Amino acid sequence: MSPPPSPGGQAPATDVAASPAPEAAARALRRVLRDGESDLVAIEEPLEIRVDGEAIAVTMRTPGHDEELAVGFLYGEGLIERAPAVGLSEDLAANTIEVGGPLTREPAARRFYTSSSCGVCGKGALEEVAVRCAPLSPGPRVARALLARLPEGLVQPGFARTGGLHATGLFGLDGELLCVREDVGRHNAMDKVIGHALLAGRLPLAEALLCVSGRLSFELVQKAALAGCPFLVGVGAPTSLAVELAAERAMTLCGFARRGGVNVYTGAERVLDQGLAASTAAAD
Repeated sequence: MSPPPSPGGQAPATDVAASPAPEAAARALRRVLRDGESDLVAIEEPLEIRVDGEAIAVTMRTPGHDEELAVGFLYGEGLIERAPAVGLSEDLAANTIEVGGPLTREPAARRFYTSSSCGVCGKGALEEVAVRCAPLSPGPRVARALLARLPEGLVQPGFARTGGLHATGLFGLDGELLCVREDVGRHNAMDKVIGHALLAGRLPLAEALLCVSGRLSFELVQKAALAGCPFLVGVGAPTSLAVELAAERAMTLCGFARRGGVNVYTGAERVLDQGLAASTAAAD
């Protein structure tokens, strides 16, 4: 199936049940002048993540759900395994989140700096990227039509007003939207959702679906695999390394989920075609 055009690689928002609060979305936006008129743009600011008072990472992000972002980032780096204490720093420093330790391992001697464009940038070596996790279990089976519809359920108020934010949504196996987060960084949006799931006691995501509003990159597959999610669906295209990693981790990776269609790149054994899904339901 050839990819149909999609301005900005984003899907329209159709569900508000699990969207960020309006005031949170408003804090992520700023007015600027464009051709002499007022325009809204997404805010991009640094966030310093500290563990027990020590600065571990700085990431460029859109403000909002910063505690979830910090927790999700540390989990994705293999530095924590369970929900930690998290909140503002003791000195109330701006754009800073404090996480309680201890860490599961010592972070690299070179601290992390992450841009909003790429969650892998700034790594000292490839080994820093290859956080190991076991291949996923066979897991549930889901109808192709449901996977194709997931982007329609992504609630993106920030994108609707600025055109400048990515989104990640966590869905139940029935397609119900459980959580959605927006950010200028696609990897940040994923970290926020995984951080939310960890703090809510939902990890691993063995009975859930993840959907992203843009392309499918290596770091998104890695984060989804570490969270134990067997399905990752995207509006856009996957990269070669994303497909390779998804195959290694036995993940179902789907791209170009638009207009009722979806491409399945790996893990096709979990995807039920509509006719097969109907016959299976009748047999049950």
